[in-house]
Amino acid sequence: MSFISVLFALLLEQARPLNRGNIIHAAVRSWVRWSARTLDAGKPVHGWLVWGLAVGGPSLVAMVIYWLLGYWVGWPLAVLWSALVLYASLGFRQFSFHFTQIRDALAQGDDALAQRLLADWQHADAKDLPRAEIISRVIEASVLAAHRHVFGVLAWFSVLAALGMGPVGAVLYRLGEFVARYWQHQSESHHQPISDALQAQARQAWAVIDWLPARVTAISFAVVGNFEEAIDAWRRYAQQAEPRNDGLVLAATAGAVNIALRSHVGRAYPDAYAPAMTLSDDVTAGRPTPELPHLAIVVGLVWRTVVMWVLLLALLTLARLLG
Repeated sequence: MSFISVLFALLLEQARPLNRGNIIHAAVRSWVRWSARTLDAGKPVHGWLVWGLAVGGPSLVAMVIYWLLGYWVGWPLAVLWSALVLYASLGFRQFSFHFTQIRDALAQGDDALAQRLLADWQHADAKDLPRAEIISRVIEASVLAAHRHVFGVLAWFSVLAALGMGPVGAVLYRLGEFVARYWQHQSESHHQPISDALQAQARQAWAVIDWLPARVTAISFAVVGNFEEAIDAWRRYAQQAEPRNDGLVLAATAGAVNIALRSHVGRAYPDAYAPAMTLSDDVTAGRPTPELPHLAIVVGLVWRTVVMWVLLLALLTLARLLG
C-alpha cells in the first residue's frame, strides 16, 4: 500500500509542513550528535560503528514498528505509520519558501535582496553576483533540495516497501544524507570535533545510498522534460572525470529544461544544497543562460515529476490488487 502512504504524506506535508526546529528533527540532531560524541574515536572501524548506529538504528526501529503494527494490529495502522514516517522524511516546504522569496525579489527587480536571501540560504557569499548567476544558483540549489527531500526519499521508500520493509527506505535515505553534511558542518564550525575518518565514511556511504535515487531522478526529469537533451547531457557528464550523483541530477536538469547550468564549488552546510563539483562546458554547450522565466519552468518540471511518481505508484498498487 505504498501509494496510500505516499499520497497521505504528500497531502499532509502540503497542508501542515513541519516547522523548522520541530521536535522530530531536533531529536534526530541530538541522536546524531550523541552517536558521534560517544563512539567516534578517529579510526575507520569506529567510523562505521558510529554511522551504523546513527543511521541504521532509527531505520531498524522504523521497520520493526511497521512489522509489529502489521502483525498485531493490522495493515491500516502499518500504512499509517509508513505515511507518518514518510511525512517526517519529506521536506517540500522546508526549502520551497527560500525559492519563493528569491523569485519574488527577482521579479520585483530587487537583486540586492535576492543576493542576501541566497546568501542566507546557502551560507555562502552571494554579494555582487549578476542576475543570471543568482538564477542559476537558485535553480541548482532547488533541484538538489527537491531530489534529496522528495524524489530520493520516494525512490528508496518505494523499493524497500515493495520488499515488505515498510518505511525503512525513507529513514535510511534521509539520515544518510543528513549525517554526511551535518558532521562536516559540526567539524568545520568547531561546534563538535568530528574525525576525518567518520566524515569520509559518511560521505562514502551517502554516495552509495544516493547512486540509485540520483539516476531515478535524472530519468524522471528526462521523461517529463526534454528527453533527448536530458539523456545527452547525462551522457556528456558521465564522461567527465569523477562524475558525482549531484552533477548527474543537475546535468539532466540542464538538458530537460534546456539551460546552461555549470554549477559551483560549494560546501554542504545543514541548510545548503550547493553541489561540490562543476559541470564542464561540454555538458552545457549551446544552451541559453538561465533567466527569470526558467524558474517557473523548473517548478513545473518538479511538480510534473511528483505527479508522475504518484500515478506510477497508483498503477503499481492497482496491479498488485488485481493480480
